[in-house]
Amino acid sequence: MQEKLLVLRKKKGITQKELASYLGISVRAYSMKERGERQFTLDEMFKLRDFFDMRIEDIFLPRGHQNGDKSA
Repeated sequence: MQEKLLVLRKKKGITQKELASYLGISVRAYSMKERGERQFTLDEMFKLRDFFDMRIEDIFLPRGHQNGDKSA
């Protein structure tokens, strides 16, 4: 799930430090969240949605669960 975030971040050419700063959290906290060791808050999810200009479900849900398809 969070590997999508890593790919999106690298596509934008930004560091964990830059994205952590945008979210208002420490680099360590961001790193743990990107690796799936901690959960993003709802506020952070909305900020990431705005930053990447994507739907929250496209960032955080597994591919098969997007668009209401829960069979995957």
